[in-house]
Amino acid sequence: MKPQSMLFTIYGEYVRHYGSEIWIGSLTKLMGEFGLSEPAVRAAISRMLRQGWLESRKVGNRSFYSVSDRGKKRLEEAAARIYKVETDVWDGKWCIASYNIPEERRALRDQLRKELGWMGFGMLTTSTWISPNNLSDRVKDLTEAHEITEYVEIFTSEHMGWSNPKQLVQKCWDIDEINEKYKAFIDAYREEYEQLSAKLSNGEEVPDSHCFVEKTKLVHQYRKFLFIDPDLPQELLPELWLGKEADQLFQNYYQLLNPGAIRFFETVYEAAPSA
Repeated sequence: MKPQSMLFTIYGEYVRHYGSEIWIGSLTKLMGEFGLSEPAVRAAISRMLRQGWLESRKVGNRSFYSVSDRGKKRLEEAAARIYKVETDVWDGKWCIASYNIPEERRALRDQLRKELGWMGFGMLTTSTWISPNNLSDRVKDLTEAHEITEYVEIFTSEHMGWSNPKQLVQKCWDIDEINEKYKAFIDAYREEYEQLSAKLSNGEEVPDSHCFVEKTKLVHQYRKFLFIDPDLPQELLPELWLGKEADQLFQNYYQLLNPGAIRFFETVYEAAPSA
């Protein structure tokens, strides 16, 4: 597990619900549960500070780290997709983002592509990306933040031909590959879920530290689907779609692990003393 990626999971799953700030000692102890060393954690925190995801402050001789406004927004967007509810019936409209960014700003162009993919856009052509979800406001925020509004246009449109909607989806996303990854997730976690469920049903004691580690790993793995699953409406999904089964398994396993995981976190967590 990469330390920076795990820090996003720890902040998103726990710290943001406790004021979004935590003492570095608590953070290194939590990360240590996954075999991550203190130097590795501190190096990851430094990178996240430079990238604008975290903010720091000193209280006495102690360092506390909180999620920046930018980081909070990203974590909230991720949580909304991980713990999503059923969406409305699709209105048949497509959100389209088209850009023409000069070569001298290539780094920004590459960053824009990564961000569009994370949002759930699929690449129709090299500089034209589409989504069946209304993401126009998020694209506007993104282009304004990067100061590239003069190079980007956003549309909401109907598709008039020639592919039908499901064929269009196949052109823009590798649905088979996504299904394979969902299958791998199900295969990896179904047995673990069933074993824990049986233990709890039999009244066996499960250590809170175990629940914390397993729940955090579960969320960490499931969070990766944010980067590959475009969150398509039901009308555009194939007949064989394992995303629903994987989501149900995730929710069920999460609910079993969550109480113990929270108890363990609260024994380790230390916030900064109030002013």
